Amino acid sequence: MSSAPPRPPAPRAPRMKKDESFLGKLGGTLARKKKAKEVSDLQEEGKSAINSPMHPASVDIHPEDTQLEENEERTMIDPTSREDPKFKELVKVLLDWVNDVLVEDRIIVKQLEEDLYDGQVLQKLLEKLADRKLNVAEVTQSEIGQKQKLQTVLDAVLDLLRPHGWALRWSVDSIHGKNLVAILHLLIALATHFRAPIRLPEHVSVQVVVVRKREGLLHSSHVSEELTSTTEQMMGRFERDAFDTLFDHAPDKLNLVKKSLITFVNKQLNKLNLEVTELETQFADGVYLVLLMGLLEDYFVPLHNFYLTPESFDQKVHNVSFAFELMLDGGLRRPKARPEDVVNLDLKSTLRVLYNLFTKYKNVE
Repeated sequence: MSSAPPRPPAPRAPRMKKDESFLGKLGGTLARKKKAKEVSDLQEEGKSAINSPMHPASVDIHPEDTQLEENEERTMIDPTSREDPKFKELVKVLLDWVNDVLVEDRIIVKQLEEDLYDGQVLQKLLEKLADRKLNVAEVTQSEIGQKQKLQTVLDAVLDLLRPHGWALRWSVDSIHGKNLVAILHLLIALATHFRAPIRLPEHVSVQVVVVRKREGLLHSSHVSEELTSTTEQMMGRFERDAFDTLFDHAPDKLNLVKKSLITFVNKQLNKLNLEVTELETQFADGVYLVLLMGLLEDYFVPLHNFYLTPESFDQKVHNVSFAFELMLDGGLRRPKARPEDVVNLDLKSTLRVLYNLFTKYKNVE
């Protein structure tokens, strides 16, 4: 009987190239052991500092995150906050909005902190929103070039937002450092200023872990950071009008205004055997707004241009947006309200739209 052939020697594990490991990147044969110990110590300090009794969830700290200079500070979002449904919704809404704005430029943003930090996408976004060209280099690879581009973009943002009293919660260093909280603050300000056709979730806050190095040791604290308040408060940074005063200081007169507007719209809608009793709800799907514009301007609105029985949120937004276009065609200014706010039963927004019509058409028979 023949003997079994000898086994081939086990393959050796491929040797890691010097520059593939983190320590290899640190360079210097003599410095390796010292650097390795420093990184290990700092990593352990960072993890123990963050795993406080009040916050048992651990935070991933990479070695490069813990190499802080004395008194240097770094922030990160607590993992539990990242998993909060409202926070996730906020990130998704802003991400989708950025991609919608930049769709013609064929730019697709997948991750806010990774795709916006160098200023390239932010430049395109601001140019699109403000309809102006920024005088910056198109492509910059160096850190200095990226920060110069960011500075130019953020200066332009400052010029836009300063008159409206926004507290600037971002900087060149925080954006370039991929600080997601700073990036979110910036996008929220831009979306609000340019009246983006989106609905930001309200009352979104995150727990932020602040790590600072003092006397060679890392110390951490947790801070609650508010990202959004109410839509009304955020929009109020930019404009207040008679309706704000009415709601805030003269609620008794509000019913008189509502009755006047109901009388005004029913004078027209009654011609179609329709009647409004609740301003808050009956204009929310946009149907009555579209029909009202046809009656006021004396034309028939083709039924294929809008949804007569809208079911989804998007269909209702389409109807209200279409009504706004009809108002523009009729020589009216674009309403201050957003279609989404009318659909979401925001009474003040609905009153603004109807009062806009009332001021022009109140004498129409």
